Amino acid sequence: MRNSIFYFATSLVLLSSCSLFQTLHSTTYIKAENAFILGNNEHGKFSADVTNTSNQEITVWQCPISGGQHSPMVLKSKERTKLVVEKNTALRIENASSEEVAVKLKVKGATGLSMGYKYE
Repeated sequence: MRNSIFYFATSLVLLSSCSLFQTLHSTTYIKAENAFILGNNEHGKFSADVTNTSNQEITVWQCPISGGQHSPMVLKSKERTKLVVEKNTALRIENASSEEVAVKLKVKGATGLSMGYKYE
């Protein structure tokens, strides 16, 4: 019985340390006419649950780190979407408005994603 508990506890620790269970929760603020870039580095596949909590529209792009951008998605105020982002592809969240916006992010999957702002 004691060995069973030990193996169960060890297995639980190992499973919880896998990137499969890694989750990032964030409320990100993006200044007027700027963008936030998530994952502009080499990484694995991840999913992002993006909620626009502000009163302004935002645009979300997928941008391979090798260049370019595709799949634009406009999120109006209070809208939410879930995206699966391929390996070595960044999410670019643009705020084209003249006011600061807030975006809730829940990211699962790849770890070590770079995060930064792009000032237009």
